Amino acid sequence: MMHNPLRPTSPLRLVDAPPEPSSAVPEATIRVENLSIVFDVPRGQVIAVDRVSLAVMPGEFVSLVGPSGCGKSTLLNAMAGLERPFEGEVMVAGKPMLAPRPDIGMVFQQPHLFPWKSVRRNIAHGPRALGKSRTEALRIADDLIDMIGLTKFASAYPHTLSGGMQQRVAIARALANQPRVLLMDEPFGALDAQTRAVMQDNLLELRDRINATIVFVTHDIDEAILLSDRVLIMSAGPGRILRDLSAGLPRPRSSAILTDPAYLALKRDCLDLIRTEGRKAFEQMETVT
Repeated sequence: MMHNPLRPTSPLRLVDAPPEPSSAVPEATIRVENLSIVFDVPRGQVIAVDRVSLAVMPGEFVSLVGPSGCGKSTLLNAMAGLERPFEGEVMVAGKPMLAPRPDIGMVFQQPHLFPWKSVRRNIAHGPRALGKSRTEALRIADDLIDMIGLTKFASAYPHTLSGGMQQRVAIARALANQPRVLLMDEPFGALDAQTRAVMQDNLLELRDRINATIVFVTHDIDEAILLSDRVLIMSAGPGRILRDLSAGLPRPRSSAILTDPAYLALKRDCLDLIRTEGRKAFEQMETVT
């Protein structure tokens, strides 16, 4: 659900001192500068994201991880044009993000497919909405259906598919407009462990075949490191970037990398940071209650 906080008549004091902003990188596909997002709540106002600055380069896969309520999804929604900044700005492909755009694909935790449309027509929906002919839209859909390995299910309806299949269709639908940016908000969070592992392998294969910059929100450290070029650790609310960690792992990747010493060292660093932030979040909740 989209929030649209209004700027208060008196300035809101953001907590603590802001982190040093990252230097501007003109060639970055996504550039977030000094971004703060504030929500109105019954008790007043809550700072969800506090002066975040970051850059994501073309073709990078970046994951956002952190404790629940740290602002990961809010930050992602700002990149999608679904949240308005209280302060700062979000630039994607050199343009400010003021509303959703067809060159930015979004995949949510739930597939949200059109139940009355077949797999083929679900994927063709975006190109048709952008004015492509029915023939061209269906050709795009068929190419993507082949890419995600669901050719035999092209005429099937969403309710007949497994959760993993539905999510593959949702990813293909997001790719149908050939987005330069793909934003993914815990897309595998509702899947069982076995299906999730398969979907991670599928995404690794897709990542090597598509020319898109990807930002991925997850609670799963293994998932973040397996998939990403960089892992951004967010603080307990208000959300800030605590650490920007380079995975430094070779591609192409598979689940075999889970036992690599470099992988295990990075996972240990991530877990230590997140445990510390998780304790802070719990202490904050106890203080409020």
